[in-house]
Amino acid sequence: MGTANQIRRSAVVSILVVTCSFASGGAQAAEADPRMLIKKMTEYISSQASISASIDSDIEVVTPELQKIQFASSSRLQLSRPDKLRVERKGGYADVDLVFDGRALWVNDRQAKTYAQIDTPGTIDQLIERLRSEFSVDAPGADLLLGNAFDVLTDDIVDAKYIGEGVIGGIECDHLAVRDRETDWQIWIERGEKPIPRKYVITSKAVTGAPQYTLILR
Repeated sequence: MGTANQIRRSAVVSILVVTCSFASGGAQAAEADPRMLIKKMTEYISSQASISASIDSDIEVVTPELQKIQFASSSRLQLSRPDKLRVERKGGYADVDLVFDGRALWVNDRQAKTYAQIDTPGTIDQLIERLRSEFSVDAPGADLLLGNAFDVLTDDIVDAKYIGEGVIGGIECDHLAVRDRETDWQIWIERGEKPIPRKYVITSKAVTGAPQYTLILR
């Protein structure tokens, strides 16, 4: 009987702990404004004259048999505003260096043994826009680097929720879930004086199987 009572008491304590945790999270969620957290993050990033980051990324591909396959890679990014950018990306399917100096873009694909140069004078923002509009190259997560990142990220939002606290790489973050017309995305933003995005997940609703693209930033 003693053992049974102990089990019951443990179960009750566990239920109370879980219930209180959800209640606390709900109260905090009601107080947090997702748009203000996004604005704080984007203003902080755009105010940085230089950025250095290590990034792990997973991209999902849905096969004709509706099987999801993830491809993983790691990148190193170095940025100096307004017009210097270098990205090194390595993975099982990629070994690419990208360098931009404000005058031209160089891309060296070691795996495919190809090299390309594009004359494209301007800023990093202008480079990202030109790659999208003229070359159909849309790197998920590039929006975070733009000077007008807040406007771009919130342009067609239909819903935004504060989910609660999350921990990424041992760092306490605010977890947001956002919906726009074509994608669902989630972002985990470091708490405190440096609101750095630590995790970013984009789900493509318009694609069969709703594949995801995930970035972990350090």
